[in-house]
Amino acid sequence: MTVSSSSFPPLCEKISHTSFFLRVVDLTILGLLFSLLLYRILHMRENDNVWLVAFLCESGFTFIWLIITCIKWSPAEDKPYPNRLDERICDLPSVDMFVPTANPVREPPIIVANTVLSLLALNYPANKLACYVSDDGCSPLTYFSLKETSKFAKIWVPFCKKYNVRVRAPFRYFLNPLVAAYDSEFRKDWKMTKVMSVVILIYFFFNFFREYEKLRRKVEDSTGDSFLLDGDDELETFSNAKPNNHSTIVKVVWENKGGVGDEKEVPHLVYISREKRPDYVHHYKSGAMNFLVIDFSNTSIFPSFRYRSLSSSGSSESFFARIDINNVMIHEFEQLRVSGLMTNAPYMLNVDCDMYANEADVVRQAMCVFLQKSKSPDRCAFVQFPQEFYDSNSDELAVVQSYLGRGVAGIQGPLYCGSGCFHTRRVMYGLSPDNLENNGDLSSSATIEFLDEDSLARKFGSSKELVISIVEALQGKSNPKTSLTDFIEAAQMVGHCHYEHQTNWGKTLGCLYDSVAEDMNTSIGIHLRGWSSSYICPDPPAFLGSTPSVGFEAIVQQRRWGTGAIEVLFNKQSPLRGMFSSKIRFRQRLAYLWVLMCLRSIPELFYCLLPAYCLLRNTALYPKGPCLAITVTIVAMHCLYTLWQFTNNGFSVRSWYVSQSLWRILATCGWLFSIHDILLKLLGISNVGFVVAKKTTPKTMPISGYEPIQRQDDGPNSCYVHKFEFDNSCHFVPGTFIMLVNMAALASNFVGLQRSSCHHEGGRSGLAENCACILVILLFLPFLKGLFAKGKYGIPLSTLSKAALLAMIFVVFAVGY
Repeated sequence: MTVSSSSFPPLCEKISHTSFFLRVVDLTILGLLFSLLLYRILHMRENDNVWLVAFLCESGFTFIWLIITCIKWSPAEDKPYPNRLDERICDLPSVDMFVPTANPVREPPIIVANTVLSLLALNYPANKLACYVSDDGCSPLTYFSLKETSKFAKIWVPFCKKYNVRVRAPFRYFLNPLVAAYDSEFRKDWKMTKVMSVVILIYFFFNFFREYEKLRRKVEDSTGDSFLLDGDDELETFSNAKPNNHSTIVKVVWENKGGVGDEKEVPHLVYISREKRPDYVHHYKSGAMNFLVIDFSNTSIFPSFRYRSLSSSGSSESFFARIDINNVMIHEFEQLRVSGLMTNAPYMLNVDCDMYANEADVVRQAMCVFLQKSKSPDRCAFVQFPQEFYDSNSDELAVVQSYLGRGVAGIQGPLYCGSGCFHTRRVMYGLSPDNLENNGDLSSSATIEFLDEDSLARKFGSSKELVISIVEALQGKSNPKTSLTDFIEAAQMVGHCHYEHQTNWGKTLGCLYDSVAEDMNTSIGIHLRGWSSSYICPDPPAFLGSTPSVGFEAIVQQRRWGTGAIEVLFNKQSPLRGMFSSKIRFRQRLAYLWVLMCLRSIPELFYCLLPAYCLLRNTALYPKGPCLAITVTIVAMHCLYTLWQFTNNGFSVRSWYVSQSLWRILATCGWLFSIHDILLKLLGISNVGFVVAKKTTPKTMPISGYEPIQRQDDGPNSCYVHKFEFDNSCHFVPGTFIMLVNMAALASNFVGLQRSSCHHEGGRSGLAENCACILVILLFLPFLKGLFAKGKYGIPLSTLSKAALLAMIFVVFAVGY
């Protein structure tokens, strides 16, 4: 496959971004934080008990900043050179691409279609690619959309490759105007392709809603008897299917058989939906990924698997029910197994259904890293690309990835982020670097361990076809199948919900279970075996996606992420366990403790309330005299430092303020409920549920015409404070409560209603406490505006009533205690 010669330049190299100035700033802030803690300790007896609470909160902030400083100490990234790939590689390796989706209402099929089209059109040999769409909602609408997508792909893919189109998602590409400078042939093809896309889109939507309404009526009116969908014999498979109760469905939507003309340019496209039964735990997204990869095998997982007899009875329920987290997780395992049977590519790409490929050479970039490091001591298990977004409210994430992402890449490598990640199939089957010789072949001991017949069946299940494909993958062989349809029956077998029973799937193979953050779980397990990972930050971004609307959707998403991160602390892949592994570098161990970030919500909540408490009680929160400079310097340096980070990444001052505000709101309104979920789970009261984030349907044309829509940090974010959406959810009670308490404290101080004396020598509240209250109100400004706004932008009366009651109790306690 490779042409080995020292005369060739490297396919990739590691670029260091170490800055002495940033190290000094980080250490200075850390030193000031420790100085503040020391001052608190020395003067604890002279002050109110509020100083003890402040000390505990500031200790938490100091610990988090210590972790951040360690992560950012030596930032780096891998720089690939895809133009050198053809000179070095005679035969490029195959890649299987996985696109999981779970709910056709919250994740509209048109979004999935655009993502699939962008992947099918990548700048890579079509016969080396295969795209698997895993539908955990078992929706005929999703399958129908893929059939229409495959028709348009025969026009779209050749057009992209002929003219070397960069952005290969149609809904984004056609937002740009047709430049007059292009030649007549291009203009003709451009117009024809766009007309076809519009015609197919109209046809799709017409049939989509017609079939949806027909299906909805039949399901809701169903008495339990089977019914058939009209119009398409292939849709009969879905006639009796419900999201949580159906058999395995595997359909080859399009198979690349070579041929001639444009058809040979379109890679394989396969639709799969694993079996689900009400009495089986399905492990959410990781379970579905394991089904797809069926080769993703040896990662350590700790399942909460319950094996029960199959029940044929099912309740009549809405077709698009709420997706259980256990259903979405197993998603990943099943993709792994099916792809192992059908194409068995040595590398795999996982992309969320709303994250389209924005860079046509993204596969070639990842291959540069894999092939360069395949025989090096620092072997790479997976390549992670940053998660970036084109629509709104992702500035904070972009900055965090810019510094912390590169920081952890400079140690042992980044964590798997759930999307935009290329995996090595052999690693997912549980292979360790110790099992390989210097040339990349299996060692003699690993051959005995992994290729023993009894061991294979015990680990990977009873499917002989799957075991054969796994053996080929472990041996590094590439044996493409002659026809995908020959393996549909075997693929359906490995999709049965009982297939993983008494095997290692989800335990030491594939994506790991026992957390909604299956990505974090899996990557920690890989690093514990001694593998490294790689981080590539191309310009333009490799993948772009959409973010939830600011408000309930964003908070619920953060709640789920936070819950998954905390869950990792209590399972077998806990970073605390990794602290004692010799294969984990020390700073990498500290980087794993980033999962504790969600616990910051508790000190964040208390620290937002302490200034108001001190104003109401007329006691000091901050040091007096010259020592107040410590607190002021910390706040000033942190604000200037984060502002510089935002402006250095191309964002505005307004964007910086909006992100700082949103960060506090998500911490107090989202992560706080993550802790609540974990406590209930640990107590055995309830389990964690997986809620699919609602995706925004892309617009095919800007309202004002043909001008392109560009991401502007003063665009979507500029209206954030005015367009924050509220509902009756309890998630908005903490933010409203914080706002009301701080307003009440300022008002009482202004009219002189605060306590006239204090019982300690620490002093009275003063300017510092007033400024702190004003700062909290500025950070929670959307809630202040929500008090006066109407409709979905106003705080509902029920939420306001609950928060007002809590605020009254707080004020009475502060004044009268």
